[in-house]
Amino acid sequence: MNILKEEEIEQMALQTLQAQGYEVINGATIQRFSSEVVLINRLQNAIDKINPEVPSEILEEALRHVLRVQYTTLLANNEAFHKLLTEGVDVKGREGEQIKTFKVWLIDFQKPENNDFVAVNQFNIVENHNNKRPDVIVFVNGLPLVVIEIKNATDEKADIKAAFNQLQTYKQAIPTLFNFNSILIATDGWFAKAGTITSDYSRFSGWKIPVKKQDGFQVVEEPPTIYNSTLFQKEPAQVEMDVLLKGMLDKKTLIDLIRYFIVFEKTKEKTVKKIAAYHQYYAVNKAIRSTIRAASVMGNQQAGVVWHTQGSGKSLSMVFYSGKMVVAPELNNPTIVILTDRNDLDQQLFETFSNCQQLIRQTPVQAENRNHLQNLLSVASGGVVFTTIQKFIPDEKGGTYPKLSDRRNIVVVADEAHRSQYDFIDGYARHMRDALPNASFIGFTGTPIEKEDKNTQAIFGDYVDIYDIQQAVEDGATVRIFYESRLAKIELNPEEQNIIDQRIEEVTEEDELTERQQRFAKWTQQEAIVGSNKRLQQVAADIVKHFEQRSEVFDGKGMIVCMSRRICVALFDAIIKIRPEWYSGEDDKGAIKVIMTGSSSDPLDWQEHIRNKPRRKAIGDRLKDPKDGLKLVLVRDMWLTGFDAPCLHTLYVDKAMTGHNLMQAIARVNRVFKDKEGGLIVDYLGIAQDLKKALSVYTASGGKGKIEFDQEEAVAKMEELYETVVDLYHGFDYKKFFDLKPREKLSFLLDATDFILGLDKGQERFSTHVSNLSKAFAISVPNPKALAIRDDLSFFQAIKARISKLRESNKKRSDEEVETAIRQIISDALISTEVIDIFQAAGLQNPEISGLNILSDEFMAELKDMPRKNLALELLRRLLNDEIKKRSTRNIIQSKKFSEMLAEAIRRYQNNAITAAEIIEELIRLAKDLKEADKRGDNLNLDFRELAFYDALEVNDSAVKVLGDEILKTIARELVESVKNSVTIDWEKKESVQAKMRVMIKRILKKYGYPPEKQEQAVKTILEQAKIIANEFSGNL
Repeated sequence: MNILKEEEIEQMALQTLQAQGYEVINGATIQRFSSEVVLINRLQNAIDKINPEVPSEILEEALRHVLRVQYTTLLANNEAFHKLLTEGVDVKGREGEQIKTFKVWLIDFQKPENNDFVAVNQFNIVENHNNKRPDVIVFVNGLPLVVIEIKNATDEKADIKAAFNQLQTYKQAIPTLFNFNSILIATDGWFAKAGTITSDYSRFSGWKIPVKKQDGFQVVEEPPTIYNSTLFQKEPAQVEMDVLLKGMLDKKTLIDLIRYFIVFEKTKEKTVKKIAAYHQYYAVNKAIRSTIRAASVMGNQQAGVVWHTQGSGKSLSMVFYSGKMVVAPELNNPTIVILTDRNDLDQQLFETFSNCQQLIRQTPVQAENRNHLQNLLSVASGGVVFTTIQKFIPDEKGGTYPKLSDRRNIVVVADEAHRSQYDFIDGYARHMRDALPNASFIGFTGTPIEKEDKNTQAIFGDYVDIYDIQQAVEDGATVRIFYESRLAKIELNPEEQNIIDQRIEEVTEEDELTERQQRFAKWTQQEAIVGSNKRLQQVAADIVKHFEQRSEVFDGKGMIVCMSRRICVALFDAIIKIRPEWYSGEDDKGAIKVIMTGSSSDPLDWQEHIRNKPRRKAIGDRLKDPKDGLKLVLVRDMWLTGFDAPCLHTLYVDKAMTGHNLMQAIARVNRVFKDKEGGLIVDYLGIAQDLKKALSVYTASGGKGKIEFDQEEAVAKMEELYETVVDLYHGFDYKKFFDLKPREKLSFLLDATDFILGLDKGQERFSTHVSNLSKAFAISVPNPKALAIRDDLSFFQAIKARISKLRESNKKRSDEEVETAIRQIISDALISTEVIDIFQAAGLQNPEISGLNILSDEFMAELKDMPRKNLALELLRRLLNDEIKKRSTRNIIQSKKFSEMLAEAIRRYQNNAITAAEIIEELIRLAKDLKEADKRGDNLNLDFRELAFYDALEVNDSAVKVLGDEILKTIARELVESVKNSVTIDWEKKESVQAKMRVMIKRILKKYGYPPEKQEQAVKTILEQAKIIANEFSGNL
C-alpha cells in the first residue's frame, strides 16, 4: 500500500498556497460550464476594480476580447493573450465627442495585493469529448495562469517526469486551458520544477529562496545597500515543492515574473516561450535596483557586475534586465546601450534582443558606424542601441570624443565586462565617458573578474550577483564538463636535431630579432610543431574514430579548436581524406565545415572556407539544428564565445588557451540538451594545467560577491609612484605639453623622450615606473586623486610607447619570412607517432583520469588550494618510490641552444596536462628503462650521485676521454666526498661557501690532469649539479 496518497500531497500544496494568502476552493463547488476555463465573474469584478475610470461598456468589450480565440494554434493564442495580460487591452470607444483608445488592465501590476489569487483543485474540464481534471490550477483575477500537476512522492513510477508527461497530455486534450497559461509546474511532493508550454523536460527548472529573506511565507525585500552574491538555502531534507510554491508563487514574485520575466523568443524556425530561472530573476531585480541607485543624482554611475557562468542564460538575463529597465519610472524612458568588443558577439546579442522585441517593447538598433552611433545616442530619450566599444574612438588619434548626451538616464550594458579594452586612461572607456559623462555602467560576464583586473571595477563597481559553475550544474542550468587527455605525441628526428641550430641561425643571421619578433618566432615554432603534416594526420584519424564512437552513444555535434587558420584548413583536408563522404563545397550540405574569416590575398586553398557573415550564420544555424547533417566545425577564434548550440557535446582542443578565454571556450559544450549528461573536452595539446589555473579564479571569487582591495592604500602608492616619475623629469618642464598645438606636441614628445634616454638607465627606469604607476592608477580610479593625474599619466605612457617603438626600429626581416623559414625547418625535423594517453603511458590505470569530472566538488576543492600537488601527481605518488623521485632530478646536462628550446616545447606539449611535467616525462622514460639505467651505474661501479658528477665531466668530449674511465670515475667519487664534506645548511645561498667549493673542484680537476680549457665550464656545471643533489647531504646535517 502507498504510505502517502497523491490526494494528501495535493492538500499539502493547497495548504502552502493558502498560507501565502491564496483563497482555496474545490472546483466542484464552482458554478460554471465544464468547457469554461476562465472564472468569468471573478475576471469581470477584477477588471471593474482595477480600471475604475474606464466606461463600463469598454470594460465589457475588453472582457469579450480576452475570451475570444484569435488563432488556430495554442502557442499563437498564448502569445496573444500574454500581450494583453502584460500590456493591457486596447479598446476604442467614445469619450464625449471624441473617439479614443482606452487601456484596460487585467492585472494590477502596481499593487499585487490588489489582485484576486485563488487555488482550485478538482477543476473538471471537458473539450472535444476529452474529460480532464488537472490537480491544481492557480487563478489570478479569474485567469488560469498556473497549472500544477502532482504525482506521488512514494510511488517509484509516479515521478516528476510523469507529472511533466501528464501536462503534455493536457495540452493536447484540453488546449483552451493553456491559451491563458503562464507557468506549468510538475511535482511529486518532494521535487518540483517549472516551465512554459513550449519547454521540454530538460528546460523545466526548480526554484530557490534567498537565505534570510523570508518573513513567514513572504519574500522580504533586501536592504538597498546589499548587492552581493545570492545565497540560497541548502537544507539536506528540503522539500522542493514547498520552496517553489513559497518562492515562485509568492504573490509579488508571481506578478513580477509574469510581467517582466516571460519572453517569446522568435527565430525563423520557431517561437519558444521562456521564463526566467530563479538566478536570473533575483539577479535582474538586484541589477535594476543597483542601476536606479547608480543613475540617481547622488549615484556613482557604477551599477555593478553580474557574474553568471557561461551557459546559464546570461544573454537572456540581459534581455530581462533591459525589458524591465526601459519601463522603470525612476529613469523616465532611458536609453539602453548594449556594448560588446567584437562584431560577431555584437551580432549574436543583437539577434537575441531582436528575437525578444515584445519584452523590450521596441525594436533594437545596431550602430553601423561612428556617425550612426552618434546619431542614435543624440536622441532626447529612449532606444536600445547596439554597438561595439571600438566605435567610441575619436576621429583623430589622441583627440577627445564629442559629448553626445549629458542625460543621467542612459545605461551602458557591457557584455563580458572584464576585457582589457575597458581602460580609463586612453582606452575606449575614457571615450565612452567623454561621450556619455553621466551614463551608468553595468557589466554582465560569464567568467569572474580576476583580482589583477582593476579597470573593470573602476567602471562598473562591485559584483551585483554571482551564479557560479557549481550552482548551475546543481540546478540543471548547465551540464557537467568532463575532460579527456588524448595528447598527440611527437618526437624529434635525431638526425635532423643536430643541424637545427645551424639552419635557424641561417634564417636570422642577417639581423637580431626584436623582442616582439622573438615572441612571434616562438609562436611560429609551436604552430609548426602542432601543425606538422604527420601529426595532423594522426590527430585527424583519432578525431574521426573518437567522434564516430561518441555519436554511436549520443547523437550530437562537435567543434575542433585549432591554433591557426592554416591548421584549420590542413586538419580539414586530413579529415576529408579519411571520410571523403563528409565533404561538400556547398554551405547547406556536408558534415564538416571550417569557420574563419579571410580575404582574397589568402592562399588559394583557403578560399572555399572564407565566408561572409550571412554565410557563416547559415552554417551556424545548421550546427544548432540537431537534425541537420552538419556534425563538425573547425574554428580558430570564432564561435568560442557567445555561440550557443545546445546539441554540441564534444570540444576537441588543439590550441593553447588561458584564463577566461579558455573557460568561455569549454563552455560551448555545457548547454542543456535532451538527455545530454555532460559535455566532453578532448585535449590534444595539454591544456589541463591552464584549465586548473583558469578555474582557480572561480574558487577565489565565488561566493564573496566583492572585488576586495584597499583603494586608499592603492591611492597612496599611486601618489608615491607618480612623484617618482615626475622626479625623473627634474630640469625638464613636461607640463608645457598640455598647452601646445597638435604639431608642436609631436615635436615636444621627441624632446621629452630624448631627455629620458639621456638619463642613467633612463629608459629602463622610466618604463618600469610608468608601468607600476599605470597599475596603481587602475586600482585607484575613480578616486579624485587618480583622475587628477590622468592627463599626466597619458603623457608618460606616450613617452613609454615611443621608447618601445625605438627598440624595434631596426627590424628588417618580415614576420612572414620568419614564420615560413622556421616552420619549414621544424616540419623537416618532426616524426609523428601515435596519439597516446599520457597517463596510460605512465602506467596509471585509474579510470577517473580519462573521464575526470573537472567541475566536481572534489576537483574544485583541490583548485582552491593550488599549493597542493594536482590530482595526477598525487596518483603518481602512490605508484612511485623515493628512488624514482631522486632519478627525476638527477642530471642537468642538456643542450643550451635552439634544439633545447624545441625539445622543451615538445616536452611541454606532451606533458602539460600534469603539474611538474619534467617529473612525468622522466617517469615515462624511467618506467621503461629502469633496469638499463641501473645497469649503467652498476657497470661503472658508481652510485647515482657519482654517476651525476661523472656525466658533468663531459666524458664524451675527445679531450676528456683521453683520461680514461678509471680516472674519471675517481674524480667523480672524490667530488662526491668533497661536496658532502663542504656543504652546510643553506650553503647554496652563501657565496663564500660556494667560492671555497669552486676552489676545491678546480684542485681536484688539476690533480687528475683534467684539460685546462675545459675546467671553467666543468666547474660551473659541477657546481650546478651539486646544488641539485647536495640537499640530501645538507639535510642530514
